[in-house]
Amino acid sequence: MELILLFFIFTLSGFLGFELIAKVPSQLHTPLMSGSNAISGITIVGALIAAGADDGSWITTVLGTAAVTLAMINVIGGYFVTDRMLGMFKKKDSNRKEGSL
Repeated sequence: MELILLFFIFTLSGFLGFELIAKVPSQLHTPLMSGSNAISGITIVGALIAAGADDGSWITTVLGTAAVTLAMINVIGGYFVTDRMLGMFKKKDSNRKEGSL
């Protein structure tokens, strides 16, 4: 019964997240993405706690290490995407000649 409740909560949060993101105007995607990347750093803290748990089981260490790796890929990739999106809004300097500094 508990597994069914957890699956229901997971499914409901997935639908709710999709509906919320679909309603966000395109002008707000970049600032929201930056904020969510910063919040995703909390995932790394939880993954480090899981990786460092000393309960005598090797599976905990393996899953914790995988969680740290995937969380770091998520955060770093998110910052790269945000930087690239912000780069689209920078004005190009048309007065500069090629090869000159």
